[in-house]
Amino acid sequence: MAGLNETPSGERVHIGFFGVRNAGKSSLVNAVTGQDLAVVSDVAGTTTDPVRKAMELLPVGPVLIVDTPGIDDAGDLGSLRVEKARRALDATDVAVLVVDATRGMSRVDAQLVAEFRERSIPYVVAWNKFDIAEARHGTDAIEPERDEAGCLACHVRTSATEGDGIDALKRAIAALGKGADSRRKLVSDLIAPGDVVVLVVPIDSAAPKGRLILPQQQVIRDIVEARAIACVTSVEALPDTLAALSGDPKLVITDSQAFGAVAAAIPDDMPLTSFSILMARYKGTLPVQMGAVDALDGLCDDDVVLVSEGCTHHRQCGDIGTVKIPAWVRGMCGANPRFSFTAGREFPTDLDGVSAVVHCGGCMLNAREMEHRAQVSAAADVPFTNYGMVIAKANGLLDRALAPLDLA
Repeated sequence: MAGLNETPSGERVHIGFFGVRNAGKSSLVNAVTGQDLAVVSDVAGTTTDPVRKAMELLPVGPVLIVDTPGIDDAGDLGSLRVEKARRALDATDVAVLVVDATRGMSRVDAQLVAEFRERSIPYVVAWNKFDIAEARHGTDAIEPERDEAGCLACHVRTSATEGDGIDALKRAIAALGKGADSRRKLVSDLIAPGDVVVLVVPIDSAAPKGRLILPQQQVIRDIVEARAIACVTSVEALPDTLAALSGDPKLVITDSQAFGAVAAAIPDDMPLTSFSILMARYKGTLPVQMGAVDALDGLCDDDVVLVSEGCTHHRQCGDIGTVKIPAWVRGMCGANPRFSFTAGREFPTDLDGVSAVVHCGGCMLNAREMEHRAQVSAAADVPFTNYGMVIAKANGLLDRALAPLDLA
């Protein structure tokens, strides 16, 4: 389990290393991280699953390095490895294509570059094994430039075995990663220094013992950085909390599951939203979700709703994803649709037969992966929304929950 002060994976710039087998991906990953993170061997296909390592890479800051299997793997098992490598692209902010400079860029390498461009992923071409390349394939162009498709790219000559070009590779990655690190704001752009923001945090059987959940921690941090005042309270103590304040708070933010109780406890004109809705705005999927949530009204008995969560956790009685969300959706549509569930990094690439997707806030996923999931849904013409939107609508509070947000 990550330490309490460790930057969560969803807040790290994801840097994926891709290429064919034996191009030297794992050796370069080890050189960049300064650790024997990935197993290195002359045997093709040594890396069988994506290997992930969290680290700091200045001036970007917290990053997640991902070493992927060879994209040219063969056979039934090899196809599964290739699929995992391609799935890593869904969350990749900066791609590193490792090319064997003794052989030059292969057809598969060129296909990867085309995919980077199609997905608008900035990329570095690392011409590895340059120290033994007789034909001297590759160039150095560390400063980011637009390629012919308009995608930001760099080129670096490296030798993982000799340690040559590693600093240049880090600089190239950092140059491309700075753009990926321009995070959207959670709430700080909606408030001013000195504003009081009341956060309603239910303390029940689902609350993690001794700590706050990640979105709550992130919102508190964002409020503090804005030099505003975060006032954290429970649903039961909310009336006393408001009474103790010298004036009305700028905003009340609640756990979505407490929308109804909180709305009943505060004046109708007091601004109110939820952590989950703020997270949708932060991850960049709110505009899509705003229109999608209304589509749930038209669900029928034969429809299938996919409920997807970005993390895995122990299911409890009354679990929000498998119990409460289905109940709210059934109440909204007046029908009895069927439900399927995914968790963690698993999200289907084929949504055939799915009528709607209801996602968690995605605090453990980076913005690119959340946007990818929304894009997969849009390509299949499947409405994509999240827990907070569903719960707000089920409680007749959706317009009110969206009103405090800067949606211009």
